[in-house]
Amino acid sequence: MNTTTDVLVVGAGIVGLAHAVEALDRGLTVTVVERDSRAVGASIRNFGHACVTGQSGDLAELAHLARERWLDLDGRAGLGARATGGLAVARHATELAVLEELAAARPGEVALRTAGEVRAELPGGGADDVIGGAALLADLRVDPRVTVARLAAWVDAQPGAEVRFGTAYLGFDGARAHTSRGPIEAQRVIVCVGHDLDHLYPDLAEEHRVQRCALQMARAADPGAVVTPAVLTATSLLRYPAFAETTAAAALRTRMAADRPDLLDIDANVMFTQRPDGTLLIGDSHHTERTVAPFLDETVTETLRAEAARVLGVDGLRIIERWQGVYATSPLRPYLVAEPEERLSVRIVTSGVGMTIAHGLARRHFPS
Repeated sequence: MNTTTDVLVVGAGIVGLAHAVEALDRGLTVTVVERDSRAVGASIRNFGHACVTGQSGDLAELAHLARERWLDLDGRAGLGARATGGLAVARHATELAVLEELAAARPGEVALRTAGEVRAELPGGGADDVIGGAALLADLRVDPRVTVARLAAWVDAQPGAEVRFGTAYLGFDGARAHTSRGPIEAQRVIVCVGHDLDHLYPDLAEEHRVQRCALQMARAADPGAVVTPAVLTATSLLRYPAFAETTAAAALRTRMAADRPDLLDIDANVMFTQRPDGTLLIGDSHHTERTVAPFLDETVTETLRAEAARVLGVDGLRIIERWQGVYATSPLRPYLVAEPEERLSVRIVTSGVGMTIAHGLARRHFPS
């Protein structure tokens, strides 16, 4: 067990591991501490979708940096990252208008698809009202249930690196990090604990208005066909900035408020991805508080399941797992880069796109 290190990373989720990888690539020794015996937080409870195309501005730059790193690490660590792209399904003219506007602005990243091309990607041939869609060419997919564990194992196997599970970080005195298994001397501590920032540095969390976003997700049985891309729907076009910032998005929101208030009421992002075993990860709803209740609302799960089934064009989807995801969120910024003390850094994603930008965040904002 290392008792000295150049960099101590707190948290073995995707943001923490991204910073551990960056430390190694810079020739530094690194120790990662994680209070749980394995990663069980936001990094494994998501779609496994790097929504690169859906970002804009600074987030788009970070997403493309992260995409490069995902593909590089796939070669080095066998993470199973796949350049499958995404598929945005349009079932109304207001949705297609958003996709057409974005395709015109980003011809190398967004490619319009006919209704027939979209239906060919969906197990049941898609909903009867599919009128077209768009391929999101830069998007990636990983299996969230295994990818973070594989990356942690790879980091732990590198010379000069160690990942310590079952080790809680208690604080930093400027020279030593104090943990539940004893002190570690570190030149730099990088705290990557996501929504649990308030457990360690409550004043910083309050200053940046970091709260918890709870979401409901489910896993459905294999629909009997392959779904290669991540599949996005109308609500996705209202959530991801590249779509939501188009001029056409206003008309889409107005129409959804009139036709599907049930989806807007739960702040839904109806989308799904397929795991290697054929099952579908379906989601999701969003609810924000400082402390979130753990209870799942079955009507929310049924709303998401029924809408996913309609998009797929199947009679039903059998739910075999349900869970609550939780991630950090802030109305002030999509990610937090802070240096609260000398040699102490905080890096968290506060917009639900950790799988999309974590590696880019580490590459651009690694502490000097």
